[in-house]
Amino acid sequence: MSSSNKKRCIESEAVRVVVRCRPLSQKEIDDGHNACVDVDMNRGSVEVKNLKKQGELRQFAFDRVFGPTSSQMELYDSVFKSLVANVLEGYNGTIFAYGQTGTGKTHTMQGSPSPSNLRGVIPNSFYHIFDHVNHTKGLQYLVRASYLEIYQEEIRDLLSKDTKKRYELKENVDGGVTVKDLSSFVVKSVKEIEHVMNVGNTNRATAYTDMNERSSRSHAIFITTIECCETMENENHIRVGKLNMVDLAGSERQSKTHASGERFREATKINLSLSALGNVIHSLVEDNSSHVPYRDSKLTRLLQDSLGGNSKTVMVANIGPADYNFDETITTLRYANRAKNIKNRPKINEDPKDALLRQFQTEIIRLRKILENKTQGGIVRRVRKTSNIDDEQHLNEEVDREEYLKEQQRLLEEEKQKISENQGLIAEEKQHLMGELDYRARQLDEEVKARDALKMKLQSMESKLINGDVIQKTAKMEKEIHEKRRKIEEEKRIAEEMKNALKAKNEIAQEAKETLDSLKLEVSTKTKKL
Repeated sequence: MSSSNKKRCIESEAVRVVVRCRPLSQKEIDDGHNACVDVDMNRGSVEVKNLKKQGELRQFAFDRVFGPTSSQMELYDSVFKSLVANVLEGYNGTIFAYGQTGTGKTHTMQGSPSPSNLRGVIPNSFYHIFDHVNHTKGLQYLVRASYLEIYQEEIRDLLSKDTKKRYELKENVDGGVTVKDLSSFVVKSVKEIEHVMNVGNTNRATAYTDMNERSSRSHAIFITTIECCETMENENHIRVGKLNMVDLAGSERQSKTHASGERFREATKINLSLSALGNVIHSLVEDNSSHVPYRDSKLTRLLQDSLGGNSKTVMVANIGPADYNFDETITTLRYANRAKNIKNRPKINEDPKDALLRQFQTEIIRLRKILENKTQGGIVRRVRKTSNIDDEQHLNEEVDREEYLKEQQRLLEEEKQKISENQGLIAEEKQHLMGELDYRARQLDEEVKARDALKMKLQSMESKLINGDVIQKTAKMEKEIHEKRRKIEEEKRIAEEMKNALKAKNEIAQEAKETLDSLKLEVSTKTKKL
């Protein structure tokens, strides 16, 4: 690694904080609420007016701010694309959405699968990752995904068959915190990783509240681990980047959500964990704080590296514009304003001891050696020792391994046939020779089955690795489908614009006609008077 890279690894950097304000909902408009938030995207500032108290104005400045008209791709390209690129280089990265319930956190993180312009941060990162992996030459990749939720301070594996099972946290070899026995699935395409996400989403806890028809009742974390192997000077060097994408449950006030029973208990746990997160942020930015209370909740323990540790982190503060949420909006912005003062120490994770890619490579080499020995050492030596077949030169020929095994089976059958037809042998000799041949046939059959099982295992392991210099057909097809959808959506947009323009022209023409008719009538009336 160059000296500039070493320097970059040990430098600290601040958590990036962006704010996104959604538009007024139809319900808020129907209820007569007004917008009290003004977003200046050029200056990166947010102004919040208290419409109940004239003159009360709060101003905040952030790395980036996005108004109600901002698109999903605009947000991804300008904020998250560079972070995902860093993860592909071997850094840890975390993206998490925070805010009051009903402000669009899940829309920002996940969005809608179609049309493509409504995809959120998580699915857009999938396309970004696999586009990079499939078009990078000379590198080998292993990509895997996990999905968990923290529901009422209990960790659930959203990809497990038993979603009621509770999981425990543990510290790994480099001091980070992981979930013990959490499921991890190797994925080779956007389609496969999207399937993993969809399976997890069906198991996530959501419910109706007065603030949100489909309110997230848990904190969800989607984890994508990207291992990359580069060969330099005949040595393999592995980098491992981990991307945590966190959709936090929204902070709630019972007086507004009218939660009761189970919903109220859920809200209490949610607010407690968010409070613990706030305490961690407060401790990290206070100069005189000697203790950071990461252990106060499972959420803060899992985000320990993301807040003040080995990670590049972006926080998205989601807010609503309605005046009746003035207090909650101010609380979110204060929270976010404090978070931008957190300093992390990100570094490239090089040659970690627990890299799964290295384990795969070692196992593939081992399986290949066993296969080679089974053919050249196992079967060949046994047949040389026991076979009475005249065609000895066959053993010395360089033939395909598969053809060789088939040939041995054929020759055994021929020898059985010869013994069976030999009238000079007594019954006992025939039985003894046939028994020997049957034994050899079983051994050969076992060798064939063992070799086939090894081949299948080897092919399975090799198929999980993605070679960057081979652009997979699936990746090409996905790109073509994506491009076709984009063109269709663009054509629809142009057609809609033309339709609106034509409508506007017709309205102008109608207004001009009415004005002309009015003038003609006025001229006619005045002419009569004259």
